[in-house]
Amino acid sequence: MKRRQFLQGTAAAALFTPTLAREALAQSSSPTVLKMAPQANLTSLDPIWTTATVTNNHAYYVYDTLYGGDLDLKPQPQMAEGHEISADGKVWKIKLREGLAFHDGQPVRPADCIESLKRWGQRDPYGQLLLKAVEAWGAPDERTLEIKLTRPFPMMLDCLAKADNAPFIMPERLAKTDATKQVTEMVGSGPYKFVASEYVSGSRVVYEKNEAYKPRTEPPSRNAGGKIAHFKRIEWPILPDPATAASALTKGEIDWWERPLADLQPLLAKSPDITREVIDKNGRGSIMRLNHLQPPFNNPKVRAAVRMAVNQEDYMRASQGDDTTVWQVCRNLWWRGTPYYTGELEDLMPQSLEKAKAALKESGYNGEKVVIINPTDFPDIGPLGDVTYELLKSLGMNVEFAASDWGTVIQRRNSREPVEKGGWSIFHTTGAAVGWGNPALSNLVRGPGEKGWFGWWTNAKAEELAEEWLYAPDQAKQKQIAVTLGRLALEECATIPLGQFVIKTAYRKNLTGMLPGSAPYPWGLKRV
Repeated sequence: MKRRQFLQGTAAAALFTPTLAREALAQSSSPTVLKMAPQANLTSLDPIWTTATVTNNHAYYVYDTLYGGDLDLKPQPQMAEGHEISADGKVWKIKLREGLAFHDGQPVRPADCIESLKRWGQRDPYGQLLLKAVEAWGAPDERTLEIKLTRPFPMMLDCLAKADNAPFIMPERLAKTDATKQVTEMVGSGPYKFVASEYVSGSRVVYEKNEAYKPRTEPPSRNAGGKIAHFKRIEWPILPDPATAASALTKGEIDWWERPLADLQPLLAKSPDITREVIDKNGRGSIMRLNHLQPPFNNPKVRAAVRMAVNQEDYMRASQGDDTTVWQVCRNLWWRGTPYYTGELEDLMPQSLEKAKAALKESGYNGEKVVIINPTDFPDIGPLGDVTYELLKSLGMNVEFAASDWGTVIQRRNSREPVEKGGWSIFHTTGAAVGWGNPALSNLVRGPGEKGWFGWWTNAKAEELAEEWLYAPDQAKQKQIAVTLGRLALEECATIPLGQFVIKTAYRKNLTGMLPGSAPYPWGLKRV
């Protein structure tokens, strides 16, 4: 509570201070420039290398996809003109739209799409299922991509239209980069170009309109339809201090603050010039991710003790404030409002410190150090680590708190080394509920080990269930499989859920065309 009271006080004071002198915040009446303060600093630019949400959002400016998911999550052609499927379902031919070109002027070819999908498929859980079914890739002509399968892949379009951590298309020369290494150039075919010469991590990101981009004619819907860029230039001033961001938005020095701190919402609500809106109705989940490769969390009994102790209300109040209309508990790895949520798994998450202490005593835990890597510049995530630190100390665990900026966290979580050599034990993050909505999409319930997401949970049964879900004969069977998988993943502590919340984004009222969805899409937006 002291932290939130402090922020409220500093924000209130900031609203009455002189105009900020930083050049990035200079007020502009230009109808062709949009300034948006993103949720976090953009330190990693490659959306295949990292699952960081801010990088995924950045990628939507620069790249495009073969298919997109509309607001009803139905796949729609995007870069694709259309497709044909063989009678036996084993051959897909996807034809590209005419005139597609990358930012360097080179045409988009089937080879670019093939290499992009192959690279994405090495890192993404849905992509891994697809690659497992691919027999061969081909390009029968300069506009057609051919995918030959060993068996029909019934959810091909859903896979290619994946919205969060999407299969973005980049040039073949860049897509051939090892998937464990970051690409060095931002060259896509999307509606905006990344301006590398003006990028300063920790200060600002700049995009310019891609004048050669040919949007589709359909109305925009989520990440599908016509991506019309009305602004010639979009700037992301990096404002990690919430009081500074609140002041900048109120004064018109920025147009849009993607994720206002929950406790500053009442201050923003007082301004007649600001609109606050929930654009992602399904909300986001907060999670704790444990490192399964290293002690002590390579011991499932130690993991279970932590799971039993978690009280989600503590996490939600710390990160989202006391307004219970914007958050709720969800003791399930299928989030509320998604198809496979079937209720609270209270037996696995009893929220009992006494039971957790008893379980830890029986686990064989021997005082091994637990290192929590935690961001100081991400208000939705930082408090989660604070709560976990106090919780583990109350359990009697040997805990170290490694605070840093978010960019350092997402770099360090790649390490598989012991904590003594720069590794980690726990990190926290958030993600779109619909982006974790089924066994093919969700990293949270999958168990491919070192080929999987940070934490590297290994469970052959989980992988079998995911594949069974994909090829299940009907929705009833899919639900049965998904529910079984969700319980297995929570029982084994693949991921520990910490609650679910919605965000009221805030923007100046002279902006129109704000699109609903799980990312801050730039297309369709204009100033009136």
